[in-house]
Amino acid sequence: MTTSDRPQSPDLPLLPPDGGGCGDGCGCAAGDGQDQDLPECGLDPDLAALLAQAGLDPLLVEDIAHMAVEEDLDGGVDVTTVATIPADAVSTADFTAREAGTVAGLRVAEAVLSVVCTDEFEVERHVEDGDRVEAGQKLLSVTARTRDLLTGERSALNILCRLSGVATATRAWADVLEGTGAKVRDTRKTTPGLRALEKYAVRCGGGVNHRMSLSDVALVKDNHVIAAGGVAEAFKAVRATFPDLQIEVEVDTLEQIPPVLDAGADLILLDNFTPEQTAEAVALVAGRAALESSGRLTLGNARAYAATGVDYLAVGALTHSSPILDIGLDLRAERD
Repeated sequence: MTTSDRPQSPDLPLLPPDGGGCGDGCGCAAGDGQDQDLPECGLDPDLAALLAQAGLDPLLVEDIAHMAVEEDLDGGVDVTTVATIPADAVSTADFTAREAGTVAGLRVAEAVLSVVCTDEFEVERHVEDGDRVEAGQKLLSVTARTRDLLTGERSALNILCRLSGVATATRAWADVLEGTGAKVRDTRKTTPGLRALEKYAVRCGGGVNHRMSLSDVALVKDNHVIAAGGVAEAFKAVRATFPDLQIEVEVDTLEQIPPVLDAGADLILLDNFTPEQTAEAVALVAGRAALESSGRLTLGNARAYAATGVDYLAVGALTHSSPILDIGLDLRAERD
């Protein structure tokens, strides 16, 4: 995978307008002179910079790392590791893929280890997020105190395996759609607290992101339509309240499309349309709005939907149902 093929930052604000939440030493700091009043990012500046370049907020990643480790320790210590490993022992461990897939979350795994390690640790990066890997392939090697490696092992792997699973599932859809004009994209059906990471994993797998929150894009769905008294009425209400916001409208019949088009919808979501109905919708819209298919989608019929000319295939399963990618952490055996 080339640098240009790897996931890029979404066109969304990474940090708040006042400069964000990282201190002077952090690679994502805005440096506007107000940093002393903001929480400082405790991650290594180089690692923070890599996270920021990938479109991830380093402070958020640090918070997730602390939460994962603290949940695992529950206010105590790793009793098995403390009992069996000398405090001064140092080891090298390899994150290794147990099966083929697309990797995502390597820098996040580093962040998890960084909040556990009592001393500085060394990393050797063998692949990058978004790369396809084979079973048995080393992804990342870490040299640190053995106790720290084992204490952070499960927390780091939980996140890495989860994100790599999302990326792997997304890659399967992106491969099926290759050569068409359609792209697979996610929904808000994400794990609470992990949305930014899971949507990053979708980008690693070759997909694109839909809205990140309820506030950055309006999506008029069936319940809004019922409450507003109609599809066009709901759209007009949103446009009047938020005139500059992009608006997507969900329709479930062809008859609902013309009034939505006339009102000026930016994007129309075709809910549970068949491929034949989708082709009719594409012809009816004739490029006046972007189109997104949702519902009834499988890897088996994805290309048939893409062939109709729709712009996006919305697949909630990317983030709510993807199995993990099996990745392990193996200590290297000591040699005489």
